[in-house]
Amino acid sequence: MKLFDVYPINPIEIVKGRGTTVWAADGQEYLDLYGGHAVISIGHCHPHYVKRLTEQAQALGFYSNSIENPLQVELAALMGKVSGKADYQLFLCNSGAEANENAIKLASFQNSRKKVITFTGAFHGRTSLAVAATDNPRIVAPVNETENILRVPFNDVEALEAIFSEQGEEISAVILEGIQGVGGIRVATDTFLQAVRRLTTHYGAYFIADSVQCGYGRSGRFFSFDYSGVKADMYTMAKGMGNGFPMGAVAIAPSIPAAHGMLGTTFGGNHLGCAAALAVLEVMEGEQVMDNASALGAYIMTELRGMDRVKEVRGRGLMIGIDVPEELSGLRKKLLMESRIFTGEAKPAVIRLLPALNLKKAEADHFLSEFEKQIKRF
Repeated sequence: MKLFDVYPINPIEIVKGRGTTVWAADGQEYLDLYGGHAVISIGHCHPHYVKRLTEQAQALGFYSNSIENPLQVELAALMGKVSGKADYQLFLCNSGAEANENAIKLASFQNSRKKVITFTGAFHGRTSLAVAATDNPRIVAPVNETENILRVPFNDVEALEAIFSEQGEEISAVILEGIQGVGGIRVATDTFLQAVRRLTTHYGAYFIADSVQCGYGRSGRFFSFDYSGVKADMYTMAKGMGNGFPMGAVAIAPSIPAAHGMLGTTFGGNHLGCAAALAVLEVMEGEQVMDNASALGAYIMTELRGMDRVKEVRGRGLMIGIDVPEELSGLRKKLLMESRIFTGEAKPAVIRLLPALNLKKAEADHFLSEFEKQIKRF
């Protein structure tokens, strides 16, 4: 059997990681400013993370949700404390797509409606409802297509008000990213998020805050939505939640009742996953990584805005998009192959930075130096 060939692969085999540094099989060292799609939140192989996982693996790796698991209760309590959402309820799953799928389903259970508003540039995952809500027809199969998805221009309050005016009584939920990731690091304005909250409340719809990439401290606050001063009905999470261990979750407002069998998962909230997620939150709390993300992100963006040929710099904290002219579309590859720095991209020519939240200033300065050097070579 061979692998199903769906991933474009860089000819690099990473065999070791520490902090924001990774090493390839040939010994070459790289600076990792992408963290495997924003997954590495506290650095590769953080000692506390390794200790927590090792101890749990030696005790019990998995049992199903048919028995008591005190680690889940501990995780919910600590997440409530660190996130400032102590009164919310936690449903644990395995991925961002699964979290979004369950949030949309839960909203529909509550108000018995079918229509969901999503936005241009959105990416919510690749499962059935999540991919239907994603703004990329190339990855939406015919079986995923549905008239229940209503697509509205991102950050357009008037368009949002118009669709609620026309179909408000049929709308079950609004789902959006506080900062679009795949869409090019585009930040939802405070005015727009406040309009989402106002309209969903007025029409009895649910506000689903997709925080899979922009959450878990990446923006400098636990949820990027917190900058706007609004509270969503549900926050979906994954990626940085487990620092590489597959974990996802939905934080659910206290007003939404649970019922046995309403949602479910085999692997979600397993013992190893909870140990990984607890380790991440313990490091976030103990090492003040959100403060670091906020301060260092602001520094990086200020420095980038002063560079020639940089069209625009967007983002918050350590979720940064660098818009460059299309003739620099090969910049990401040069950063990887010549500067030995992993970054991400969004089409047509946006460099995405999604490093660990405990990135050091010296590492940021190295990137800035190499970035400016590579731009001058074009």
